[in-house]
Amino acid sequence: MSGQPILIAALSGRALAASARRAGFLPYVVDAFGDEDTRILSEGITTLPGVLRNGFRKSELLPVLDDLTPDTGGEPIGLVLGPGFEDSPKLVAELANHYSLAGCGAEALARAKDPKLFFGLLSELGIEHPAISFSPPRNPLGWLSKRIGACGGRHIRRLAEGKTVSASPHRYFQRELEGVTISALAITGVSGTAFAFSRSWSAPRGREPFRYGGSVSAEEIDADLEARLIDACLSLINPLQLVGLVSFDFLVSGNEAKLLEVNPRPGASLDVLDDASGTLFKAHIAACGSEDAVDVLARNWRPEPSAAAYLYADAGPVEIGNLEWPDWVSDVPHRGEQIREGAPIATVHAKAGTPALATEICAKRLQKLAAVVYEPQNEQDN
Repeated sequence: MSGQPILIAALSGRALAASARRAGFLPYVVDAFGDEDTRILSEGITTLPGVLRNGFRKSELLPVLDDLTPDTGGEPIGLVLGPGFEDSPKLVAELANHYSLAGCGAEALARAKDPKLFFGLLSELGIEHPAISFSPPRNPLGWLSKRIGACGGRHIRRLAEGKTVSASPHRYFQRELEGVTISALAITGVSGTAFAFSRSWSAPRGREPFRYGGSVSAEEIDADLEARLIDACLSLINPLQLVGLVSFDFLVSGNEAKLLEVNPRPGASLDVLDDASGTLFKAHIAACGSEDAVDVLARNWRPEPSAAAYLYADAGPVEIGNLEWPDWVSDVPHRGEQIREGAPIATVHAKAGTPALATEICAKRLQKLAAVVYEPQNEQDN
């Protein structure tokens, strides 16, 4: 396993590249940012900034993957896809014709991200979920509009009472409910399925009340609730054709849980659930290669309580100065990079004895980093 090349494509490839590197693989990355630490982690990297506006396109992605492949010194063992392909099952199918996908295929993506197919399946299986509609609700109060195939929460809008709402082939409507978002990370393959849980939160801003804020490895979950979450996940693995690292997002209120979505790919919880040996990445590759992923976890997985959160440029646009970044920061932007207002700047991490303490430290580090990032600019303004 050690030293084998692996291709990674994602909006941000840093988390996957870091896990792959910890696991002993040699990551070759295509992403939209090309952050400083991603470049250090990668054996080779190509940046496609237009992906943030236009999404991944075959005409751009295939040539750069083809260019990276000879640099691996041989045939890479596979291509791992991260966030950014949720609305592109046709592209994923095309990629599968050229590379060995280490993860879910186009069929899984199409079934999980088509709301009519997905929520229809949930109803058939008796899995609870918020009420949805594909036409504008008569009374928009208490309803959300979600973009099909999107990720990160920035696409979710609250409907306003008294305002006209138009139907769109790219959006659907979902009843807003109160609760805490609990994600079940599943590692599934021929040998069975293992689970770990995390809790996430939003960083609301303006018209983006559900913008992703961060996540933490979950405190101990009520045994009955955990069993019901796992049962719901297990019932979806075969119908959705899931394999490797996938995540299930639930909205939990008290002892009740409703499934919001399934992401058939490694997600943000990799930052808070992986360990120093990259065991989750090892298990992912094992599962996708029809090996015993559960045994890999049982023998090697040693995670610590961890939290990770995004620092956004909410204090205004900022130019990145010549900073010395703490070792608890990742997704490090380039010196001189212009970050527009509201865009992500970097990711802050914290490990501690408990998830609650890790979350507290993470929040303090967010404030500290914001002060450092904006300080040079504030001095210039004065």
